[in-house]
Amino acid sequence: MILSRKARDPKNVGIDAAACLLCQWRSFNTSFRPLAQQQPTKPKSVAPKSQPPVPDKPPASPATPAPLPSALEDAPKSYGRAHEVFTPKPLLRPIGLPNPPRPGENTGVDTRSLKQRRDDFVDYDKHLAKRKELTHKVASPYFREWDNMRFSKGKSFIAPPNIFKSDLSLYFPNLRGQTLLKDRSPKDTTPALEDKISIVSIFSTRWAENQANTFVSERANAELHEVLKGSKGLAQMVRINLEENWMKAMLVKLFMPSLRKQMEESSWGRYFLIRKGFKQEMKEAIGLLNTKVGYIYVVDGKCRIRWAGSGNSSEEERSGLVKAVGRLLEQSKAQKAKPIPPPRKKTIDSKSNKKAATTEPLAL
Repeated sequence: MILSRKARDPKNVGIDAAACLLCQWRSFNTSFRPLAQQQPTKPKSVAPKSQPPVPDKPPASPATPAPLPSALEDAPKSYGRAHEVFTPKPLLRPIGLPNPPRPGENTGVDTRSLKQRRDDFVDYDKHLAKRKELTHKVASPYFREWDNMRFSKGKSFIAPPNIFKSDLSLYFPNLRGQTLLKDRSPKDTTPALEDKISIVSIFSTRWAENQANTFVSERANAELHEVLKGSKGLAQMVRINLEENWMKAMLVKLFMPSLRKQMEESSWGRYFLIRKGFKQEMKEAIGLLNTKVGYIYVVDGKCRIRWAGSGNSSEEERSGLVKAVGRLLEQSKAQKAKPIPPPRKKTIDSKSNKKAATTEPLAL
């Protein structure tokens, strides 16, 4: 049988020839064995590495007890949400600042140079902090503190039954203001508190001063004054009149001569009129949540707050104040009665004596 063949296009002759050569080249390549015929490769044996001994698990440390709840967490403040019901709680945790006070702090006077003020003005982080502070002041309701007086007459907390431990106590801040002394230069509170057992009263209004007097006045707490007289000057009373309004502060300054007549001359240097420098953070740290209420603090010789009270006092709180002062006086006297060990004599080695002899100048 004769097969007819179609004539090729001369243009596709080169392409067909190339395709035929490619088929011929593929036919000469050896094909791989099927996968089933391949022998599985044995894994190389690797010497086991010596693993370090697993240390025994350390014994589980005993769970630390949860901190006691603060009596100031739910207490009404001059800002934030308004309270409908509030009952004061005992103060079981120390209050105060974490760092010891130093004279010259919290004066309220801007001592920055022009360059520092310019740098702070263009610092965005400090700008945000200042804006937050101003927003906090504007957002605080004006009559909130007076409104909070309906809860136990403004009492923020109940005084603790015992003094705070010395190693856990926090510090009373340094404040600067004018005293009743005829020298009108401002004075710091820290030098007046050092090396003394101080009963510090803080008040801002006549109402607050009367509340503080329920703790410390001779009529309300005669036993406390007997302890003060028997301390031989180791315990003292300190009064801080907080008047942040410049007009009220001017009125207090005008009536300072009458205040001097009401107090002994030895107490003039322990009456402070504070107008600025007492920031809101510091007030909350020491538990001063309402400036219209009187507060009492027992501060030791290292400016640590060892006891505190607020509002009108109760019989238990007055007796607790007397016990706190007496306890601190006993600790202070016991510490001073400890004999001071004599200084150790330096032993001079014989070699050092020889070296010293060789370095002495010769006598002419």
